[in-house]
Amino acid sequence: MKIAVLGTGSVGPTIAAALSALGHDVVIGTRDPKATLARTEPGATGGPAFAAWHAAHSRVDVATFADAAARAELVVNATNGAGSLEALTAAGAANLAGKVIMDVANPLDFSRGFPPSLNPVNTDSLGEQIQRAFPEARVVKTLNTMTASVMVDPASVAGGDHSVFVSGNDAAAKEIVSGLLKGFGHRDIIDLGDITTARGAEMVLPIWVRLWGALGTGAFNFKIAR
Repeated sequence: MKIAVLGTGSVGPTIAAALSALGHDVVIGTRDPKATLARTEPGATGGPAFAAWHAAHSRVDVATFADAAARAELVVNATNGAGSLEALTAAGAANLAGKVIMDVANPLDFSRGFPPSLNPVNTDSLGEQIQRAFPEARVVKTLNTMTASVMVDPASVAGGDHSVFVSGNDAAAKEIVSGLLKGFGHRDIIDLGDITTARGAEMVLPIWVRLWGALGTGAFNFKIAR
């Protein structure tokens, strides 16, 4: 599948590398490809500089948001949640029309410091905002309840015996995304319902952040026992 991954923080390159390793044709979308490729400073979370990452993953192309989305059959939104709508607008509504947007971002609000709050919350979600802004796209919220390494390698935590959620209005789009999740190794995929259920998935983040602080690691996930 031709897949565009928007975002060059810790999540985007992690997902892009995993999808490329699975045989997908992957391009990373960014505002300024030249500036991104020239980055030699370590990532904000301590990961490798983008230039070093790309040297090790040269099969993954780097393009503008618009060019990446235009070339793709499916788009992964791995941008900072506060800038997701701006990034997707730069990608272009026409380039997103009819395509699945796999939204893994969280609307974290750091305006009052750490730990962050959520904006929007309770009566809306980032997933819903994206769907409203791009009504011809098929938005599926998923993977936002875990750290990047667990997203693509669930077996690294409890042998993969944990849960991942999907929310979206389009059943066929959720099947496509579920196929990608299974490719990563996820076994317990729970369909929460339409895109409004992304509110609940996003509201997992406050407890996730506090667990990260208590455990001293992001290498954990949630398991729905039933």
